[in-house]
Amino acid sequence: MKAITLKKFGGPDAFELSEVPKPVPGAGQVLVRVHATSINPLDYQVRRGDYADLVPLPAITGHDVSGVVEQVGAGVTAFAPGDEVWYTPQIFQGPGSYAEYHVAAENIIGKKPASLSHLEAASLSLVGGTAWEALLVRAGLRVGESILVHGGAGGVGHVAIQLAKAIGARVITTVREPNFEFARSMGADVVIDYEQEDYVAAVMRETGGCGVDVVLDTIGGDTLSRTPDALAQLGRLVSIVDIAQPQNLIQAWGKNASYHFVFTRQNRGKLDELRELADRGQLRPHIGATYALADIAAAHARLESRDNGLRGKVAIAVVPVGEQA
Repeated sequence: MKAITLKKFGGPDAFELSEVPKPVPGAGQVLVRVHATSINPLDYQVRRGDYADLVPLPAITGHDVSGVVEQVGAGVTAFAPGDEVWYTPQIFQGPGSYAEYHVAAENIIGKKPASLSHLEAASLSLVGGTAWEALLVRAGLRVGESILVHGGAGGVGHVAIQLAKAIGARVITTVREPNFEFARSMGADVVIDYEQEDYVAAVMRETGGCGVDVVLDTIGGDTLSRTPDALAQLGRLVSIVDIAQPQNLIQAWGKNASYHFVFTRQNRGKLDELRELADRGQLRPHIGATYALADIAAAHARLESRDNGLRGKVAIAVVPVGEQA
């Protein structure tokens, strides 16, 4: 099979299109013909060597799959050949999704949402699972609460806005001014131009000085130390960013705030919940650009660029779009 192989850590040119053996499913595993995958910040972080100790080279990376079951291993009962499925491969635990075929454990795979194309499903599995874990499992966002979503035009951010609205929360988000209408189309109630206005001041104005109940950090920087100024009492921050620099959290004490750090865990239950929302029309990923598998280097370069003009996700058509089921 064809696969994109990472043979050294570095820039987008570190990838090579290779011919590698097609995997065989073992007991409790499913072999999937990958129709689509997508690019996440995690993908370029892996490529450039941020997690070098966890990724033996050469490696096949990639963290989203939407495709069709081709073969099942012994003991598999939930799936059969021909089923359309989606999932996030187990991160740092084997080959990823930049390939024509992928093998995964039965218990992390879900039935693909019928309302989504393979490109859309592959653009939702990781970011959707991340937003679900952050907002529901960790922050416990509830009906009638308020949330600040940093980076509302990004991959996780635009999904988190939709998810928060489905829960029944009031959503404030930070984006650049050209993305105002996009963020509103996702469901944002209040949009802040972070380049022109201090988000803490804006949040306090929009909440009558009370602050928000939850903050979703997708941007890093000094968010951990500044968030308490925008939080209500007993507020919660959830960060999906690995932030290396120390930060002073003394202000969080005064707010009785709780901080949560999320590295997505894989399971079918989460995917099934997201599928229900997608098929009800309450959740849909926005695809800002689509590339072929052979053009994965260009896709990485586009997402990694600071001035990429993107909204939502970068999708990868492993099977050409016209040939997908």
